[in-house]
Amino acid sequence: MHEDTNHIDTIGLLELTSIGVGYRVQDAMLKAAHVDLLLARTICSGKYLVVVAGDTGSVQASVRAGETEAGDALVESRYIPRVHHSIFPALSQTTELKPEDMGALGIVETFSASSVIAVADAAAKAANVTLFRLHLAMAIGGKGFVLMTGDVANVRAAVAAGAAVAAAEGILVSQIVIPAPRRELFQDWI
Repeated sequence: MHEDTNHIDTIGLLELTSIGVGYRVQDAMLKAAHVDLLLARTICSGKYLVVVAGDTGSVQASVRAGETEAGDALVESRYIPRVHHSIFPALSQTTELKPEDMGALGIVETFSASSVIAVADAAAKAANVTLFRLHLAMAIGGKGFVLMTGDVANVRAAVAAGAAVAAAEGILVSQIVIPAPRRELFQDWI
C-alpha cells in the first residue's frame, strides 16, 4: 500500500477473456506504475478481472500498459478518477454498519462487473448514503451490484444517480429501493 493514502483517488479496471492473459496483464500493470492491486481474480464465464488504485497519473499509466498487453483478450477497460472515499471499504467489504446506520436499502445491479464501480461512485457523490457492499462478478454470471443505506430520500437519489450511469451504457439490470427493510437484509454487516 502507498504510505500516503490521500493520493489514492483513482481506480483502474481491466476485464479479460483469458485467465492466462489476465496474469500477464496484471504483471504489466503493476510494473508500469506505482499502483495498489485491489483485486485480481477469475470471474464468472471464465474471465479475469484486474483492479488497481493509486494517484490519477499512475492509474492511467497502469491501465494503458494493461490495455496494450491485453490485445484481443480485452473485454472492458475503465479508468475512474476521483472516486468517492467510500468506494474502497465497500469494495473490500470492510464497511461496518451500526444498527442506527441502517435505513432504507438501495441496490443497483448491472450486467458488467467493472461498471458497478462507476455506478457506486455516482451514487455516493449524489446523496448522503453509506455504501456497504460492492460485488464484482463472483458467482453472479459476471454481473455487479452495489448495496447502500441511508434515509429514504437520499437512497432514492443515490440509486437514481447510479442507475442513470448504468442505463446510459445499456447495462442496467435493476434499481431497487426498500424503504423499511427487515434487519436480516443487513445481517452480514452487523
